Amino acid sequence: MTWIRNPQVSAMLLLGAAILGLVVANTGLGPGLDAAKHAHLPFTVFGLDLSAAHWVTDGLLVIFFFVVAIELRYEFTQGDLSSVSKAAVPTIAALGGVAVPAILYFNLAGADGAQGWPIPTATDIAFALGVLALVGKRLPSNVRALLLALAVIDDLIGILFIAVFFTESVSLLHLGLAALGVVAFWLLGRAYRARRGDWTLRILLLVVALVTWWLVAMSGIHATIAGVALGLVLSPAPAESAREKLEPFSNGIVLPLFAFTSASVIIPQVPLSQLSPVFWAIVIALPVGKLVGITVAGLIGQAALRVPKLERVRFSELIGVSLLGGIGFTVSLLMNELAHRTTEELIVEGTLGVLAGSLISAVLGAVYLVVLNRRYPPVDPATAAQRDAEEQLHRTDGV
Repeated sequence: MTWIRNPQVSAMLLLGAAILGLVVANTGLGPGLDAAKHAHLPFTVFGLDLSAAHWVTDGLLVIFFFVVAIELRYEFTQGDLSSVSKAAVPTIAALGGVAVPAILYFNLAGADGAQGWPIPTATDIAFALGVLALVGKRLPSNVRALLLALAVIDDLIGILFIAVFFTESVSLLHLGLAALGVVAFWLLGRAYRARRGDWTLRILLLVVALVTWWLVAMSGIHATIAGVALGLVLSPAPAESAREKLEPFSNGIVLPLFAFTSASVIIPQVPLSQLSPVFWAIVIALPVGKLVGITVAGLIGQAALRVPKLERVRFSELIGVSLLGGIGFTVSLLMNELAHRTTEELIVEGTLGVLAGSLISAVLGAVYLVVLNRRYPPVDPATAAQRDAEEQLHRTDGV
């Protein structure tokens, strides 16, 4: 299953699933698909009564966020964000890439859609890195490192937005018990290092993870936060093992299924001029906001921190990173559903806005990087393979 770890494959699966969902929803199968998405089980699951679509967003998507959190932990402890000096420029660029799209959206969406301002602030790791891997193979390694760091920080900010701005009420009892579950998960993870291969520990980790997820879901906070918390506290040994096992499932099933479900909306039969301000705000804020925010903040960050010229990401390269940063997709789609959960019409138009804005960013970024890529000498396949092997060895070193 190593092929499914390829960022290009992951990006293609995401795009294909989204297109399929959009097409199916607008055919004669659309009403049946919509009914299936809103169908509930004939019984509750320990008090949870979720629709099929919510089992995807509140259940399966937790696995994706768990894997993302493991990647976050790695980047902040051993990777491209492991020191203040390494993290400073990507953090400044990411903050610019969050602030400008949010401001643009807020000023364009109008009062009815103002609550959706976090939607265009996200960058999809899988999609953005997939496009870069497809068309930017000759670019310097620090370009990929910056894009990865930006996307990771964006995800962290998106997670905070979900936890803070999309929570209506909180059960402190359930939240407190969930915190105890996270502590228990951390202790079991530490024990795993000394007793690797112990199936009892693996089963206990799974049970504690499921109970913690249920407690978070019952607390009123979005259930994906459980995946984030558990991924951040898991020790390196079991974390790397879990990532190896779950990443193919996350890339090959969870994300495409989420993309299919979220994108399966009926396109309004109205002229473009009659689409709501929410649609246009997202379509503009994702490509334009990210381009301006990341580029300007990145230049300021590198200049203010006096990054040596040989280590800097050039202006031309920074533009390419900024364009790919406008691919919101997964987290943007999730925040769109959470922001507009009481208004079906805005969910539809917000979804179309995310798809259109992300597609514009992906196409512009791909075309730009194809041209830019030609300025660099070809990469020796043997050197690229050695670099990938060293990166994987670094990931597992000391685990």
